[in-house]
Amino acid sequence: MLINCVAYQHGHKLADIPVADISDHIAEKDTFVWVALKDAQADELAEMQAEFGLHELAVEDALRGHQRPKVEEYGDSLFVVVKTVELEKDELVLGEIDIFVGNNYVLSSRQNSAQSFMGVRARAEREPHLLQHGSGFVLYALMDAAVDRYFPIVDAFEEELEQIEERIFMQEAQRANIERLYELKRKVMTLRHAVAPLLDAVGKLYGGRVPSMCISSQDYFRDVHDHLARINGTLDTIRDTIGTAIQVNLSMVALDEGEVNKRLAAWAAIFAVLTAFAGIWGMNFEMMPELKWRWGYPVALAIMATTCLLLYRRFRRAGWL
Repeated sequence: MLINCVAYQHGHKLADIPVADISDHIAEKDTFVWVALKDAQADELAEMQAEFGLHELAVEDALRGHQRPKVEEYGDSLFVVVKTVELEKDELVLGEIDIFVGNNYVLSSRQNSAQSFMGVRARAEREPHLLQHGSGFVLYALMDAAVDRYFPIVDAFEEELEQIEERIFMQEAQRANIERLYELKRKVMTLRHAVAPLLDAVGKLYGGRVPSMCISSQDYFRDVHDHLARINGTLDTIRDTIGTAIQVNLSMVALDEGEVNKRLAAWAAIFAVLTAFAGIWGMNFEMMPELKWRWGYPVALAIMATTCLLLYRRFRRAGWL
């Protein structure tokens, strides 16, 4: 679906133009065209390919979708894939922006994402002194907007981790804590798979040899790279903290099991003494000295009770009971 198709000259908007006029405008000097699509179909991309002269492999990747974040160079044009990440009801929803960039055009195709980038166009149009840098600045603006939306998700991860850490020593919440920690780790890895490849890809857009349309915007791409590096570092820290928290939680479970085992062992020792006494006096041999004794039974019970009480007090002092 076509969202908008606009021609710009010297950083200022000329007009909304029909798709059929794209090739005419990009042939004009100091003019570039910015087209935005949403959930583009094959026929729409085929029309854009004809107007812009897009590389067939880039178009094929855009149609297939589910691409790894990347920056690929095809002659004098770029094909860029950026992942969009949205947090909906504690679940991460991944989308994708496929961006075709040439010296005088930008075509963005948003897929499986409810996030709108209309604000990016409005911001760029309010800054014609930046927009006059052309398609390179538009590419930066789109990437910067997508990356900035990662920050609230990272903040949500940190907040959730803090909540789990507050409950980590609560005995009744140990199983729930482990489940939440593993779920959080899965979300962190999902976001990291969107950030880490893009971090490497953006490094191609500043310093050293860079595509011609990005030369005047290298400082802006360096800023995007810094944001991605900060996010990536934070995700690594969260992942390490989650690993530590899981180990602490499992250690707490092991300690609780040890306490239970000690209690069971203490009671087993007490009952073992009772069993030993009962086994000896229950043999009923004819020549047993206590067998005919009038006070044999109560004395035997008293000895058994006294022994069990002494064992109980000993285990109690040792902290086993």
